[in-house]
Amino acid sequence: MTGDASLFTNLKSKNSGKVTFGDNNNAKSIGIGDIRKNGETLIKNVLLVDNLNYNLLSVSQLCDKNLYVFFSKHECLILDKNHVILFKGARHNDVYVIHLDKIINSNVKCLTTSIDNPWLWHRRLCHFNIDLIEKLAKKELVGGLPKLKFFRNKICDACQFGKQVKISFKPKNFVSTHKPLELLHLDLFGPTQHASLGGCKYAFVIVDDYSRYTWVLFLVHKNEAFEKFVKLFSKIQNLLNLKIIRLRSDNGAEFKFGGFPEFCDHNGISHEFSVVRVPQQNGVVERKNRTL
Repeated sequence: MTGDASLFTNLKSKNSGKVTFGDNNNAKSIGIGDIRKNGETLIKNVLLVDNLNYNLLSVSQLCDKNLYVFFSKHECLILDKNHVILFKGARHNDVYVIHLDKIINSNVKCLTTSIDNPWLWHRRLCHFNIDLIEKLAKKELVGGLPKLKFFRNKICDACQFGKQVKISFKPKNFVSTHKPLELLHLDLFGPTQHASLGGCKYAFVIVDDYSRYTWVLFLVHKNEAFEKFVKLFSKIQNLLNLKIIRLRSDNGAEFKFGGFPEFCDHNGISHEFSVVRVPQQNGVVERKNRTL
């Protein structure tokens, strides 16, 4: 309730009887309406009381409107059902005072901002070279980009991480095998962007470690790899009169499952797998893939 009629945006004259205060004095209610601030309704159904010199909020009526009211030693808070602060009041002596011109949840919009932090612009422009950003700003080639001056007193962490690389593997300048078929390197790549004339989008690459002779088997589906390998296995062993001793591949499902483990156990072949995410350990065939 209030005695100031200028606070109302829509006021209806209504005789609602009398209002009794804590000291048993009473005053006449002469109207009811809504109070707004910046076009937003703050409090509805506020009574206009004749000759009332203060603006009073009823805690019980706030609770009836499903609002939450919290009191502490120095302040009080009024929250909506989503626990968003609507009003915040400070304690003066034994009274909690809320200033309507300092509403927490006011409808304020920020239309523009100006930030001249050069390192922020460095991140906004996808970590461009600092000299390039200064040149863009100096020649006004980017709209809205302020003239920046970088102080070379820090390093961009993201740029440092992005430029880090793994320690390169030392090249192997000698062949550790002594005869053909002692070690075969296996890999499968695909699907390729374009299919072959036979409709194949996968390639099964096999490289002999000793001679670097390469077989390329085209596949329509990845699960054909084992069947193709079995046919090639018999052919090359009969052709060279030698036995395959070891296989080396990555951890692809087509090598760890699908018949390869049982086949290797049955024929006494040792199957070696490279460490996960270390393709360099199977680098012979990986390099051949790049050539293909």
